[in-house]
Amino acid sequence: MEQGDMEKNDKAATTEEPQLNYRGIKAMPFVIGNETFEKLGTIGTSTNLLVYLTTVFNMTSITATLLINIFSGTTNFATLLGAYLCDTYFGRYNTLGFASVASFLGMLLLCLTAAIAKLHPPHCGTKEIGNCPGPTPWQMAFLLSSLGLLVVGAGGIRPCNLAFGADQFNPNTESGKRGISSFFNWYYFTYTFAMMVSLTFIVYVQSNVSWAWGLAIPTFLMLLSCVLFFLGTRIYVILKPEGSPLASIVQVVVAAVKKRQLKLPEQPWLSLFNHIPTSTINSKLPSTNQFRFLDKAAIITPEDQVKSDGSAANPWRLCSMQQVEQVKCLMRVIPIWVAASIYDVVIVQQKTYGVFQALQFDRRLGNTNFTIPAASYIIFTMLALTIWIPVYDRIICPTLRRFTGKEGGITVLQKMGVGIALAIITMLVSALVEERRRTLAITKPVGIDPRRGAISSLSGMWLIPQLSLLGLSEAFTVVGEVEFYYKQFPENMRSIGGSFLFVGLALSSYFTSFLVTVIHRTTSGAATGQWLPEDLNKGRLDYFYYLIAAIEVANLGYFIICAKWYKYKGSDTSVHEVDMGKMQSEKEKPLV
Repeated sequence: MEQGDMEKNDKAATTEEPQLNYRGIKAMPFVIGNETFEKLGTIGTSTNLLVYLTTVFNMTSITATLLINIFSGTTNFATLLGAYLCDTYFGRYNTLGFASVASFLGMLLLCLTAAIAKLHPPHCGTKEIGNCPGPTPWQMAFLLSSLGLLVVGAGGIRPCNLAFGADQFNPNTESGKRGISSFFNWYYFTYTFAMMVSLTFIVYVQSNVSWAWGLAIPTFLMLLSCVLFFLGTRIYVILKPEGSPLASIVQVVVAAVKKRQLKLPEQPWLSLFNHIPTSTINSKLPSTNQFRFLDKAAIITPEDQVKSDGSAANPWRLCSMQQVEQVKCLMRVIPIWVAASIYDVVIVQQKTYGVFQALQFDRRLGNTNFTIPAASYIIFTMLALTIWIPVYDRIICPTLRRFTGKEGGITVLQKMGVGIALAIITMLVSALVEERRRTLAITKPVGIDPRRGAISSLSGMWLIPQLSLLGLSEAFTVVGEVEFYYKQFPENMRSIGGSFLFVGLALSSYFTSFLVTVIHRTTSGAATGQWLPEDLNKGRLDYFYYLIAAIEVANLGYFIICAKWYKYKGSDTSVHEVDMGKMQSEKEKPLV
């Protein structure tokens, strides 16, 4: 009977969607291959970009840091626009195809800046960076054009690639569900694999062999990604765009403002307009008491008209209670998102000034002459995260579950709070290590970098504690953040929820740029001296790290307040389930 039922379910799903021919397993090589080469290409290009700008384009550390932060911020912010255009107009296939080509062209232009001498400033040699000739306006324009194309590419790829892979499987069948789960596992495996290869092999080629070859390799890999993507066109399931929920959000706000003079009903769950389309993918949301002002968007007045199918004739004047509750879900998430964005400042710092810090450590591996590239130390963050997640999932989480009775051992917000606390410890450890590195660089240097200053005798392996702590912190906060957005956003807003993670990273990049600029200007004439000079031995990077730790302490306090205020979707004790029978009899009654 079970096998027969499964076959019936599969046939039913096929009957409902006769136009779709799901070939999940056959499409997997093309989709996974495209994902793998795309990540190897983009990560291999961006990982060491900070060092590229200071060594090849002769930029100062401050200028390069600001440019990277603005580039990273714009790249992440573009995902929100990409998600909107994908859902509303172009669909995932067209968006991914266009974005993949844009990424390839961006990498090709960036590779040419290294390969062609006229496209970058002359080699600086042993001069200090301040005395090196900088890029000409047209060289800078060529560089910014390549970065602009990479922004376009990332804005289309990041919000669409995971969902496009899942589209290849029928979610209404058992085999399709297993295929989606398998795809997710392979997706994160390829991400980790790409990070490992990029942070070791590609970074080594860029730093020790040639920047031209080091950028040509990821460019070629991105070309392979494009080729594999288009080769699978005849196999893919290509879904048409269903429209973005952003319009619905704006409609609720506009309708609430238009009806701002109306009095709120005492029992909104009984009297508000609550049409639910039969084709909706959203689960039914109960009425909540937070953000009551928005409830006015669902008050029916004599001017409001309803179509024969039960929907509002003018959606800019009358919205359903479900639409209102969906907007409330979004508004409840925003304060938590702000705290997560401030947390991301720690990640940004370790990937910018953490690299500059590594450049003035003793990076020799043991007693050999092999020097570890500065950007490769980030791999310890990935290793800590990769090792910790299965340990937490298989050992710690089941133990906590026995005590708390919660499915995840602790709530998602508790998990994020632990990550923010670990971020504070990360910055304190970073400051202590930097203080020790600076002391030994001044008293017991092992060499001199003519462009930066003395190299500390402290081994670069002392960066492992702070980078490992960062990995543990990400395992709690970033992984928890992804889960939080997925569970707390309505089903039709999950693409926007996925973009929230990247937009938060964008906000943190912009905030970091602002912070670095302010610190650079205010400490230039201070008694303690410039905190962030080219030669970190002449500055106080440890003070900067202590400042970020203090910001994160304040952020943790803010987060705790928001977490106590937050009500999980559908779990608020003040909510009211909607009786649809009563709603149908009441919805035509005007409320003035």
